[in-house]
Amino acid sequence: MSMESLMSHPRISPQAAKFARAACCLAAALLVAPCRAALASDAEAGDGDIEEIVITADLGSMPGEDMRSIFGFEKSIFETPRSASTISEEMMSRFIISDIDELIALAPGSFTQSFFGVAGTLDIRGTPGETYFRGMRRLDNPGNYPTPLAASSHVEVVRGPASPIHGPSRIGGYINFQPKAPRSDGVTEGRARLELGSWERRVGAIEVGGPARVGGQDIGYHLYAEAEDSDSYYRGLVTDQAIFQASFSMRLGAVELQFGGVYHDYGSMENGGWNRLTQALIDDGAYVTGSPLPLDANGDGYISHQEFDVDGDGFSDLSPFAAGLRPGAPDALDPQGPFPGSCRIGPTLVFGCRPQLWALQNPGLGKLGGNQVLVDPDDVHTSEVATLYFDIIADRGPGWEWRNQMFFEGYDFLAEIAYGFSQFHDSWAFENKLILANRYEWANGGASVQFSPSVRLTNFQHADDYTNEYFDRRDLTQASSALDRRLLATSIDDDYTDYFIGDYLDWGFAAMADIDWRALNIVAGARYDLVDMESRQPLEKLLLPSARNPCPDASCVVLEAEDRVEGFSWTLSLSYAIGSRLRPYVTASQQATVIAGQGADLTTYNVASGGAFDESRLLEFGLKGSLLDDLLYFALAVYEQERIDFSAQQIATNQANRTEGREFELRWLVSDRLLASFGYSDIEVVNLNTLDQGGRFSFIGAEDVPGIEPSAIYGAALAGRLVPEALDARRAGIPERVWSLTATYDFGGGLAASASVVDVDSTYSGFAKSVALPAYTLVNAGLVLERGNWLFSAAAKNLTDERYFRANFPNLFGGVVVLPELPRHYAVRVQYQW
Repeated sequence: MSMESLMSHPRISPQAAKFARAACCLAAALLVAPCRAALASDAEAGDGDIEEIVITADLGSMPGEDMRSIFGFEKSIFETPRSASTISEEMMSRFIISDIDELIALAPGSFTQSFFGVAGTLDIRGTPGETYFRGMRRLDNPGNYPTPLAASSHVEVVRGPASPIHGPSRIGGYINFQPKAPRSDGVTEGRARLELGSWERRVGAIEVGGPARVGGQDIGYHLYAEAEDSDSYYRGLVTDQAIFQASFSMRLGAVELQFGGVYHDYGSMENGGWNRLTQALIDDGAYVTGSPLPLDANGDGYISHQEFDVDGDGFSDLSPFAAGLRPGAPDALDPQGPFPGSCRIGPTLVFGCRPQLWALQNPGLGKLGGNQVLVDPDDVHTSEVATLYFDIIADRGPGWEWRNQMFFEGYDFLAEIAYGFSQFHDSWAFENKLILANRYEWANGGASVQFSPSVRLTNFQHADDYTNEYFDRRDLTQASSALDRRLLATSIDDDYTDYFIGDYLDWGFAAMADIDWRALNIVAGARYDLVDMESRQPLEKLLLPSARNPCPDASCVVLEAEDRVEGFSWTLSLSYAIGSRLRPYVTASQQATVIAGQGADLTTYNVASGGAFDESRLLEFGLKGSLLDDLLYFALAVYEQERIDFSAQQIATNQANRTEGREFELRWLVSDRLLASFGYSDIEVVNLNTLDQGGRFSFIGAEDVPGIEPSAIYGAALAGRLVPEALDARRAGIPERVWSLTATYDFGGGLAASASVVDVDSTYSGFAKSVALPAYTLVNAGLVLERGNWLFSAAAKNLTDERYFRANFPNLFGGVVVLPELPRHYAVRVQYQW
């Protein structure tokens, strides 16, 4: 039986067939390598003349370069006993990758849900990741601003919690950006770039780097500037941003200084996607139209919190709460409950029930385009971010190197969304980390050691306004109006849902060792953290005494809280070199984590309860290979990781999850012109809080209550604790299997082509699994032409015009909103370099 006939057998699933073909390719490579070595040996035994192959197609993608960002030691990806990927500037340029969501084609396990359309950071292994800059942890950014890629020399995606040398971190993993470094070879280079694309995308950038002499001192520099002024596919959504980055290096005797910074000024809108979500909307674009009951009593064009309180009892009459709803049951609404203000959906008691206020006034049915989304021209989503660093590096013999790293980041963020959400952060962090390092050699081995005391201070001021947030009151076939536009807390500096002010100071000490003995490598490390934290709430700024525990007075409010917590982190990795081609490994670790929110904030409730600090565990088995004279690299990882305390979590940034999965990555420089890669991930993410409580709080969509006409609830926001008949605590919106294939071919003469395919499993939009999002296959292709100093690039994305969706904040809002993704679109770049 041939391989193709076997793969087409009806009992072989398409996913299994695709993975089997990749495994066969890998097996073939393992067999080819010895033959290739034998041929090389025969050639050496002959006349000794071997033609040198000049590699032109690797684009910096093969994992041979040493990197510090995982354990702090200079080890290549192949030598590092952790699952990680690197993406070079050349690869990002070749595929015209413009935001971090597109890294899924080159980094397995990095499928990311939508955070209201803003690509702040990756979901790694199914949970929100973190972002690092030159190995230093940045402030939390789930969706405050899109993390820029273009000013980076390469990007590292590390899966699983960070090493103890980096301090407290999240369980999923992190993405580390290496900015373009100053030139030290005496050559000045520069480039200017213009990018144009579909829907009037306009981006311009210029950069220059080289040597200079300042005050009699030689210095290396690299300067980068970028500006964007773009419309978008989505109706009403525009982006205006500017990025400035500078990096410098200089030597003062035996001391090297590296310093620089980034300034990012971003302005756009959040993208709430489609509201009034039903399966028919996903399948056919069928949309329930109609207007809600008008509530703007004073005629100012906005609905205030007080105007949602129709009966004057101090609480909204359009935010009913269902206590223990069984989603999917065909239960009807019974408006007569056991007491005034209550009703029932089947056997489920609903509090705050005013069904006469919920219904649309003129319901109908229409068709919705993918570009018609929850965006209002007056929406605001702005961030100003400043990032600074200053490193001092010196050799202090015998053999000792010390590196002192200072890092500062601050941001000022504002979001104002017409349908009923506003938020601001004014936060900053300063960290100083000293690393003392040495290397010892002996017969058959050696050891590198590091000792690192550090201190990090984070200061935050953060406020949310999400009480009376109504996605479904807006009819997306009509413009936003006083029927759905809410008066926002940030516009009047009052009536906030949450408001936290405080800081936390982390004193840490870490020690790491990297030990080689013959073919065995051991990486071990430990860290101790002592964290002083405090948080307070200004009661006079809050709408209710406590949105989390509503009460008629301030008796249930935690106005101030402070705590001192300590944590111990450790890691242990064993790997064994089988020749120079294969390296199996095992890694076990436990890592401390601070449970901070979207603005790097700590809630008074978490601080008071001890829930602002927790630990994560990882157990990972892997096999890495570097074959065919290091022209083929593969990595296979099987892992389990989890947060220990399920009750300590931040729903937007740091949920308590247990993740099990498998990842495979292959990169193959097939010839001096052809580079190919393959990635595969199989993942299951379980929310431990949901598992423990037997259900989950969520907004309730029309498909969750199929016994009720959708138009009867779209004028309100029904929420509650969902208790499925068969509990499935898997995190919504994360596809179980994703595979990707990329290839780029250099034809010579300055012409190259590239293509990528990403295949994503079907998944569900929300926790209740009432709305299924279809599987999809995304195909991109591009061409590059270089002529002298000019470089021309063009790419077609979603070449087959696939109709697909991403879940939008699925565990909370997945039943009511979803993000329709971009249809076929194009991008072109023109670049001049000197």
